[in-house]
Amino acid sequence: MSYSIAIIILVTSVATYISRLLGVLTSERLSSKSKVFDWFNYVAYSILAALMVRMIIFPNGALQDAEISSRIIVTIICLSVFVLTKKNLVIPTILSFLLLTIFVLGV
Repeated sequence: MSYSIAIIILVTSVATYISRLLGVLTSERLSSKSKVFDWFNYVAYSILAALMVRMIIFPNGALQDAEISSRIIVTIICLSVFVLTKKNLVIPTILSFLLLTIFVLGV
């Protein structure tokens, strides 16, 4: 069993470092204003957005205790605060913790 875990760690490590190596090798030839760079940026943001939506719709762990309506309300409030505070990340993060605590525990 431990042999297969070691193989899995080795394969995933190689895959991770190969992609990073390719990024370093191609970064000098790639302009930050090119269409390819924009495409990679869009893909990265879309993956991040998909993961965030997945956490809201199909949560794991402690978020499972909160109702979906409360998760959606907290998300809308915190996104609004994020925009209103000129993209400050600290305030919405703390606010989301407090609001979810209030919704789940009924404090």
